[in-house]
Amino acid sequence: MKIAIASCNGKELDTHLGKSNSMYIYEFDEEENKSEFLEHRNIEIDLESKHQSQKIIKALEDCDVIISLKHGPKSGIYAKEANIKLVEDEGTIEEVLKRYTDHIIFMKNVKI
Repeated sequence: MKIAIASCNGKELDTHLGKSNSMYIYEFDEEENKSEFLEHRNIEIDLESKHQSQKIIKALEDCDVIISLKHGPKSGIYAKEANIKLVEDEGTIEEVLKRYTDHIIFMKNVKI
């Protein structure tokens, strides 16, 4: 599973999806419960314009999940069309990644 995290500095989740021109991409292996950094991806957007999420989501079509501080309703529509899950969180990249991957493992083991 590929997870994109919105971060300007590579340490903290610090941007709204519609203004995220810097994404850190991780691969999460559910079987080994292990995350690996893949790349830092810069996305060319007009920082003065609003609603850049469509362009950002298009640049992240190979990802399964995008985690940002916030995202708007239009982002949700674009992400759904691209079959990408949007998650809102805050904290360091390490904390956010761990919380999300722990949740994935927990949900995988829930017996209903």
